[in-house]
Amino acid sequence: MRLKDFDYKLPEELVAQTPLAQRDSARLMVVNKAGRTITHDSFANIGKYLPPQSLIVMNNSKVVPARLFGNKTRSGGKVELFLLKKLSDGFCYEILMRPQKKIKDGDKITFKGSRLVAHIISKEKKIVRFNKKNILSYLEQVGHIPLPPYIKRPDNKKDRQYYQTVFARHAGSVAAPTAGLHFTKELLGDLRHCGHATAQVTLHINYATFKPVECDDITAHPMHFEEYTLSQNVYDKISLAKKEKRPIVAVGTTSCRVLETVVKEKRLKGRTNLYIYPGYDFKAVDALITNFHLPCSTLLMLVYTLGGIKLMQKAYREAIKHKYRFYSYGDAMIIR
Repeated sequence: MRLKDFDYKLPEELVAQTPLAQRDSARLMVVNKAGRTITHDSFANIGKYLPPQSLIVMNNSKVVPARLFGNKTRSGGKVELFLLKKLSDGFCYEILMRPQKKIKDGDKITFKGSRLVAHIISKEKKIVRFNKKNILSYLEQVGHIPLPPYIKRPDNKKDRQYYQTVFARHAGSVAAPTAGLHFTKELLGDLRHCGHATAQVTLHINYATFKPVECDDITAHPMHFEEYTLSQNVYDKISLAKKEKRPIVAVGTTSCRVLETVVKEKRLKGRTNLYIYPGYDFKAVDALITNFHLPCSTLLMLVYTLGGIKLMQKAYREAIKHKYRFYSYGDAMIIR
């Protein structure tokens, strides 16, 4: 497969910059694989398009306010830190930093209104050590929501609410599992009342999710690792659904990758770098709820694999024609 098969041109005005006030008022594109049809509706009506008695699996990872703006104690210069991964000692993090050229090993960085202090341990390795352990409570005070780079505005108070699913529980992601953003608690309750079951897994999304594929031969792309976990009870639900031939619906590409990994490896916890591109044979997922993804991304490749390249290329052309809102705060589709 060649990278050009996963490229498309998107008018800039279709990149959603703000969330909708009502989560489930997003538009919904319905892609029917068997009939090769594409129809349009509202996400509030998602229940009409779910296979009967589905098991709906969601990613309950919570977005961390991982962007910090501080000042160097030696000069007062402004510094931005983006936390990527907490290291095993609980004090240190892998980070991105800027302006990188003006930061030195040993620099101390303070944050207005907080006792939190960061020490640059290694500029080369991009390691910072904080003076506090397990700093999540401090991040809630002084951290900023790490909006994706295609959202061209600063974060605000609304993002604290809307760039988080209503079922988010376990902090650890630097990007939201965006397909889940469309659900309300009321909608989930309605779906359960209609005979669908729900289950939650956790996959912490890291910054590499925004990295585009650059190899012309997509199979040469080095897929990033992300940490996942699920309970024995959820594993049993998945196993029973497969045994009873009840459809499994993944909410988002992250849930999809966890499901496919778990069915293959039979482990409740670990790291996955599962890379799904055309030719992959799905073992767990029967249908997928997802947003519209960046061109040349591994997320788009997963979606094209499940829906079929030609049909999904048509779906994206139609989404652009009908002016769907794209990416994290954008509209949704279900592939069934």
